[in-house]
Amino acid sequence: MPIGQPLPASCEEDKTPPIRYCRVSTVDRSFSLKQLNTDEAYLVQNFECVEYLVARGADSARIAISEHIPPDGPSPEYSQLSLGSPLVPNSPFTFDQSIVIVLPTYNERSNLEALINAIGRYLVADILVVDDNSPDGTGQLADELSCKHRHVHVLHRPQKQGLGPAYLAGFNWALQRKYDRIIEMDCDFSHAPWDLPRLVHGSKTANLVIGSRYVPGGSTDNWDAKRRLVSRCGNTYVRLFLGPMIQDWTGGFRCYHRDLLMRMRLETVGAKGYVFQVELAWRAVQLGAEIREIPIRFTDRVQGQSKLGWSSLIEGLLEVPKMSFHR
Repeated sequence: MPIGQPLPASCEEDKTPPIRYCRVSTVDRSFSLKQLNTDEAYLVQNFECVEYLVARGADSARIAISEHIPPDGPSPEYSQLSLGSPLVPNSPFTFDQSIVIVLPTYNERSNLEALINAIGRYLVADILVVDDNSPDGTGQLADELSCKHRHVHVLHRPQKQGLGPAYLAGFNWALQRKYDRIIEMDCDFSHAPWDLPRLVHGSKTANLVIGSRYVPGGSTDNWDAKRRLVSRCGNTYVRLFLGPMIQDWTGGFRCYHRDLLMRMRLETVGAKGYVFQVELAWRAVQLGAEIREIPIRFTDRVQGQSKLGWSSLIEGLLEVPKMSFHR
């Protein structure tokens, strides 16, 4: 079982029926996936089996990991906050490496506290909020949360300058403090907090792990046809110039090794919008990094507004060919 700090009392209260498990052996992988009921979940013994199930279409929110319990042993300590909701382990996963999660924010007050609480249920890690002087008071809320939680830190920037500069500021902050793993994710619940341990585990064998929408098992939920088309065309455009070695070039749910970011010469990165993700992935390719993509379900935001605009699209159209020509 994962170890770490116990959940707050409100999360430990089991108000739902016990979870019924469909046990999946690490050696018996010939079974067919089933339609799980709201009180059912898969039970596996390691992360490799999780990735196998997710690649076949299983929902990672419905998979429990119990590395040391035999197939006929007692059930692991997972719960649900409500029937059909994602499984929550009794304690968050811990890893040998020091980890920080960089959260860039602009007008994310409605999401920030809930996301920080959700992250704490699944992974022991520090969190850095990089706020671009949000008019809605996100920065002030981040300061309040930092006073309440020792693992929450805040980096204030004077104005909105784009996603790329925000991440670069966060990466440099993390590198100065010698974290082993630096994770980036959105603050709007588009990236599932329960997938964070999968990213970190994947980094045992890869310098860069990308939560991918476009490998088997990956998907985009609640997107309209227009957004699906824009995203697919964007990735196809990048692959046309930079190659097929990465399926989801623009994905923003990633785990970097510290030494890889150190080698990237971040001071020379020029991208400001979403093409920033492409530029860093391309630099990783150029450096010969081991890159792994794990499937995720990307869910459209519920609170707030998307930051994707025409300026980001135009920047991508112009900058991707330059990356190809200036290897």
